[in-house]
Amino acid sequence: MTFSIVAFDPKTKDLGVAVESKFPAVGSAVPFARAGVGAIATQSFANTTYGPRGLTLLKRGMSPREALVALVKGDRDGSKRQVGIVDARGRAASYTGKECNAWAGHVIGRGYACQGNILAGERVVESMARAYESTKGDLPTKLFAALVAGQDAGGDRRGQQSAALLVVRAKGGYGGFNDRWIDLRVDDHPKPIDELLRVFNVYDMTLLTREDPTNVVRITDEVATFVQRFLAGRAYYKGRTHGRWDADTQKAFEGWMGVENLEEKVRTDGKLWGSVWRYIQEKAGEN
Repeated sequence: MTFSIVAFDPKTKDLGVAVESKFPAVGSAVPFARAGVGAIATQSFANTTYGPRGLTLLKRGMSPREALVALVKGDRDGSKRQVGIVDARGRAASYTGKECNAWAGHVIGRGYACQGNILAGERVVESMARAYESTKGDLPTKLFAALVAGQDAGGDRRGQQSAALLVVRAKGGYGGFNDRWIDLRVDDHPKPIDELLRVFNVYDMTLLTREDPTNVVRITDEVATFVQRFLAGRAYYKGRTHGRWDADTQKAFEGWMGVENLEEKVRTDGKLWGSVWRYIQEKAGEN
């Protein structure tokens, strides 16, 4: 009733899980990950202890294959389980118990593993693997591509209900206090992958900085004037519109950014992220 992908990005060292299912709140049961350690998807009569236990085994030095063997060996219902694991070295493994409901199976590739049960057919995981390998971009982009491809190939043969995306990186969480760089869930929706992508785009715009580092706008006198007028119209800036980006302008700007949940995108180097500049222009055009 579920299909998922676990993956590792050798460039960024990010680890992640993307999953969709005809099961409510699948994000509460399937995905587990820890920065610098690994990512695990536990599904098909999911044994949720596989997540923390598996990560502990990886942390101790076991390979994904060894961790899988250890997890299933001690589980009397192991033949009903399905698990995908990838570690922080890019080694991947997957297990599909012989009692998983058909169609059930998996595909293992370099740095990733796709698995699913109660699927429309083998083409679901095969399509996920092809999409992941052929898609350009960072880990969230590739994980979404795999998820969409799996659904387009038939997905869970019972239908759709929930989806989740978990990507971890060291100190990647809000404020740098944990590793949950992206942790998003859609618990009940007729098109959960579409809704997850919509929520992700909101999260990406506000709290993530995934932009090309060259996608910036220099704060010229013209830009400063525009922003000052914009902030004054919203009662954040009370000074003169003089076109200089001074301390008062920066303070007013950061106040507005905080209210808009853009605090993670504040810069102090005389530049604005391109996405923030576009957002200001869009908001200004709403008046």
